[in-house]
Amino acid sequence: MSGRAYTGRVIETAARKPALFLDRDGVLNEDQGYVCRWADFRWIAGAREAVADFNRAGWLVIVVTNQSGVGRGYYTEAEMHELHRHMQADLATLGVQIDAFYHAPQHPDAVLEIYRHPDPPLRKPNPGMILQALADWPIDREASLLVGDKASDLEAAARAGIRAVLFEGGDLRAFLGALSLP
Repeated sequence: MSGRAYTGRVIETAARKPALFLDRDGVLNEDQGYVCRWADFRWIAGAREAVADFNRAGWLVIVVTNQSGVGRGYYTEAEMHELHRHMQADLATLGVQIDAFYHAPQHPDAVLEIYRHPDPPLRKPNPGMILQALADWPIDREASLLVGDKASDLEAAARAGIRAVLFEGGDLRAFLGALSLP
């Protein structure tokens, strides 16, 4: 029920690498509210190219996404995973990928009891998804970056010891390029 799906390449070395942590809705795709179907998914301008840039630079690319729509009963985890498979297939046409997806379906007001929790440790602003990724992957914490579109994303990163930037829309690749990254 919790939260991680490895969909990327196998890490062949234990050498620490920087990671680009990305929120999903509002950073990778247009946030239209509880997006769970590929037919409703729209990439943010420059998002696919940004993933490609960071893949080529040797960074890990990891999505950390609150998905309260699961807990609220709007869609299932299986439907969410299917959307992530479509994202990966689309990125594969560019020869790139997201290394892992972490999600937090829990919410204090979840209608499905299995997902109800008063303060879900995985759900941003809590740092659980980021901390799990740090445990699962050989990540250089100090060289890593989280890009989010909400204060809760930035708070989760700060609590996990990761620097973060607020993306307020536009072209993601141009936004990251202005930061001289990667």
